[in-house]
Amino acid sequence: MEKHFALYLVFFTCYAGLLAISLTMDRHHAQVLRGKPERSRRLALRLAGWSLLGLALWLCSLAWGWAIGPVAWFGLLSAAAFGLVFLLPYAPRFAPWLSIIGPLLALPPFYF
Repeated sequence: MEKHFALYLVFFTCYAGLLAISLTMDRHHAQVLRGKPERSRRLALRLAGWSLLGLALWLCSLAWGWAIGPVAWFGLLSAAAFGLVFLLPYAPRFAPWLSIIGPLLALPPFYF
């Protein structure tokens, strides 16, 4: 896997995982999706979030190996959390769209 492509892919996977975990809280769920989450939705979001974070760790290990991969994962996880922390208070309705639009915007440089 190309390292530049892995960087974008892992960043947005970490972002989506952290967003899913944050949507399990009543406050963030009300900000983004209007209303409180049901118990089943809360469990599904928590499972999806932790699964995405695990997938991001695995992708980092594929790109950089197990010696550097976890270090890169922590760095990208921190960068994604930093972005999410500043995006949720100011543009909460845009936060889920970034997890969809972000990877699509990151793909074109790798095809040209």
